[in-house]
Amino acid sequence: MPYEPYLTEEHDQLRATIQKFVEKEISPYVDEWEAAGEFPRNLFERMGELGFLGFHYPESVGGQGGDYFTKLVLAEELNKCGCGGVPMAIAVQTDMATPPIYKFGNADQHERFLTPAIRGEKIAAIGITETNNGSDVQGIQTRARRDGDEWVINGTKTFITNGTKADFVILVTRTSDEPGADGISLFLVDTDTPGFSVGKKLDKVGMRSSDTAELIFDQVRVPNENLLGEEGKGFYQIMWQLQGERMIGAAGAIGGADFAYEQALNYARNRIAFEQPISRFQVISHLLAEMKTEMEVCRELTYATAYRFSKGEVPAKEISMTKLSAVQMAHWVADRALQIHGGHGYMAEYPIERNWRDSRLPRIGGGTDEIMKEIIAKQMEI
Repeated sequence: MPYEPYLTEEHDQLRATIQKFVEKEISPYVDEWEAAGEFPRNLFERMGELGFLGFHYPESVGGQGGDYFTKLVLAEELNKCGCGGVPMAIAVQTDMATPPIYKFGNADQHERFLTPAIRGEKIAAIGITETNNGSDVQGIQTRARRDGDEWVINGTKTFITNGTKADFVILVTRTSDEPGADGISLFLVDTDTPGFSVGKKLDKVGMRSSDTAELIFDQVRVPNENLLGEEGKGFYQIMWQLQGERMIGAAGAIGGADFAYEQALNYARNRIAFEQPISRFQVISHLLAEMKTEMEVCRELTYATAYRFSKGEVPAKEISMTKLSAVQMAHWVADRALQIHGGHGYMAEYPIERNWRDSRLPRIGGGTDEIMKEIIAKQMEI
């Protein structure tokens, strides 16, 4: 069995189950959802019903009690569905918005937010980025001011995945005039709270089946019991969250690369030129070999780093290396796969063009390539 140090027969069985689900309940509808710019809310409900949204969470909060690698298997297989938007939206639910609730939240917050999200009854979003502050989380301007037993929040967030359909947002805010990290806190904000609104739905190059929005907070009053974790510690909490987001981004990139490679391989075997399949031309076969090599290198690195993460380590340098290499590889593979398709690859009727577009975003989201390199360089003491 490949990857024996990390994956068991149970993981293989889980992979087969997810593959069947993707083939039956996602892939046939991708074109429709891409055209619509969103997918139905009931997909969250269906995945919650099947237990897919809580693999790694304990049964006490509604999860399946699985190990960390169950999440990686889900991310890989979802990203073989033929688009990147659906897997990204699901990953926000499973690996970006809910982990901080589980780690830093109390029993009441678990009951009101985490468990319904695991069941697919509530859709989550995470609000970090602002128009002038993305990579610089310490520079955010959205502000929460204490007023008795409530906090009054004002500000705007942008590029928010699940923004138009979210039932609640984990919101990164500034709660004091302290400069830098120490003035930041996290809040759980219900989107039916007066003063919350969706400014606009954003039009993207790729990931089009995932809704992305600008969110506006105008005198939004949130009870103090919706403060997530400790006041003033939100920066450190969101930095922890980003490590898991980067790991799942790497796993998703590998799944997307698998899809692109299979598209290229099948095309090369069936495309006849000069009276033979183009897969027999050395330039194509060597390119496919190079693509496969880069994919397996990144897969091994991702699994090895994930193993450490699953044991409670948070090796920021290695996580950054993993994310950087995997997402760059996925875009590189998509580009080569499109090239193998020739002119057909640039046509909307072939799924590789969508994979090519979708593979670009992970090099920005969750920490840009440049930020990953900065983290790596600092820890190498260059």
